Amino acid sequence: MITSYATLQTSIAGFLHRSDMTDIIKELIADAEFRIANELRIRAMEASFSSAISSGVVALPSGFLEWQFLYIDDTSAQKLERKDAEWIYTNYPTRAGSGKPVFFAREGDNVIFGPYADSAYTVKGRYYKKLDALSDSNTSNWFITNAPDLLRYGALCEAAPYMQDDPRIGVWERKYEQVKQRIKATERRENTSGSLINMRAG
Repeated sequence: MITSYATLQTSIAGFLHRSDMTDIIKELIADAEFRIANELRIRAMEASFSSAISSGVVALPSGFLEWQFLYIDDTSAQKLERKDAEWIYTNYPTRAGSGKPVFFAREGDNVIFGPYADSAYTVKGRYYKKLDALSDSNTSNWFITNAPDLLRYGALCEAAPYMQDDPRIGVWERKYEQVKQRIKATERRENTSGSLINMRAG
């Protein structure tokens, strides 16, 4: 049973049944975590954001994957519309205090705005972040508690380059996809739970 980083490693070793691969199991887990971060967007990965604009930008938060939404926290909340950086610079070439931002774009590790902010507005919103990597000091996270099989099969799939034509790779890949789809289905149900049913007169 997987209950921690250590027992996850033990489970993977048992499935691999390869003593020569023990030393790379931690790397396989890390690779699986990167894959999961790229393929899943679930509530456990959601985080709130709040930062004041400084010198026309705000920095991306640690572990950032992608935005859900951003808005200017002023007298009335004003949602920001996503554009690309080239569009911002083309339409708002004056990079000095010009007004309250309406648009935003990512540029490197920062968020830029159009118009260029004329004040230190507070930008708030929500984003998806990568969970802190499992390690000997960070022994558990949402996946260990709620979907340890996703981590296990993800790590086993990452072992493929070391196992040539081992037929188990295909089995593990299918199991990984099944667990991933199960998690997505659970998220969809949660996102619509409690919704009102629209009634129409016959």
